[in-house]
Amino acid sequence: MSRRSPILTLLLALSAIALVVILVSHPQMSFEAALRGLKIWWEVVFPSTLPFIVLSEILMGVGVVHFAGVLLEPLMRPLFNVPGTGGFVLTMGFASGYPVAAKLTTRLREQGSVTQAEGERLVSFTTTGDPLFVIGAVAIGFFHSEQVGVVLAFSHYVSAVLIGLLYRFYSPYAPMSRALEKNQLPLPLRALQAMHRARLRDRRPFGRLMGEAVQSALHTLLMIGGFIIVFSVLIQLFSAINLTRFLSSLLAVLLGPIGLPPALSNGIIAGLFEVTLGAQAASEVPPSVPLIWQAVIASAVISWGGLSVHAQVASILSQTDLRVAPYLLARAIHAILSAVLTYLAWEPLTASSWFKGSSIPVFLPSTSGIPVMDWWDTLLHSGLLAAVILAALALLSLLVRLANRHQIH
Repeated sequence: MSRRSPILTLLLALSAIALVVILVSHPQMSFEAALRGLKIWWEVVFPSTLPFIVLSEILMGVGVVHFAGVLLEPLMRPLFNVPGTGGFVLTMGFASGYPVAAKLTTRLREQGSVTQAEGERLVSFTTTGDPLFVIGAVAIGFFHSEQVGVVLAFSHYVSAVLIGLLYRFYSPYAPMSRALEKNQLPLPLRALQAMHRARLRDRRPFGRLMGEAVQSALHTLLMIGGFIIVFSVLIQLFSAINLTRFLSSLLAVLLGPIGLPPALSNGIIAGLFEVTLGAQAASEVPPSVPLIWQAVIASAVISWGGLSVHAQVASILSQTDLRVAPYLLARAIHAILSAVLTYLAWEPLTASSWFKGSSIPVFLPSTSGIPVMDWWDTLLHSGLLAAVILAALALLSLLVRLANRHQIH
């Protein structure tokens, strides 16, 4: 059915009318669901995402993204078939969670730093949950287990890297971004040179740069908040008309033959729409369900991201020619890969003592029912994590560069 089909238009119109009727017939429930979505946005998403979007815009304005582009080119191009600037997106995306990577990829596409195919590859594997959400809110807050946090983080980020390696073969004959100019300067000096030139080209005073960064971040976060509230209401309305119960019952019948406990169907259905509710539902099953199966479903839900996140990413990508279909396919593959890795890594990681004695952040209670960190701790841990990821990528890139030069000689 094409976009221009009158049948599709009729179906969309009837669906919208049905939602309006359900909304009007359940005003109190809709209000409470909207309020719950607003609290999630205000207490969880806003304080954890705003600083990263503002900082990312400032870093792009002063040329740091070009510094990272030159420095990480020897690593990102052969591994993921994206320019070195993709390393900056990978760092911020992994450290701050969805949908920051989509926002940064869109900015790079607008600047012409990545081609259409490279942007679609990049956003497909860098859109992940942040570690504080995966380990803290889900593992510690919902499952009350550090072991689960280790397994979820391992499966989530390893499978994301595998998606990147797989997607390097996506659109192999598409145009590539211009290769870096070669000269005799060492790689770090070339990176500093590129950063200085980028800052001179930008020409914006720091005050204007910071003001525009805050405006862009607030605009993006208002859009994200709107989607969170809308999907919170939709999920509650679907529950009111027993649609989620029907889907859960139908899914429970399908789970039995493949060995999954039918009680996990609620988590799968909830996670289809919203990642936090899906992970929470996976943890609130009868004690008879083994913890490994709960972790498998939670891992798949986190990697899928939920239709709420997909709508946010689609809205951000719509500002450019980047298509959302490759991103959605990557999310489905990511969910399957992370679930399989969780099952395979469960026994080795939970039996090991690597995480014992480590400092796991303490999360605080929230009126939305979702554990959150103190905002200062959130910024501190996320900022340190971004610095560590960027430093590790830079070190690997330098090692690859040195190895290539040694082979040439």
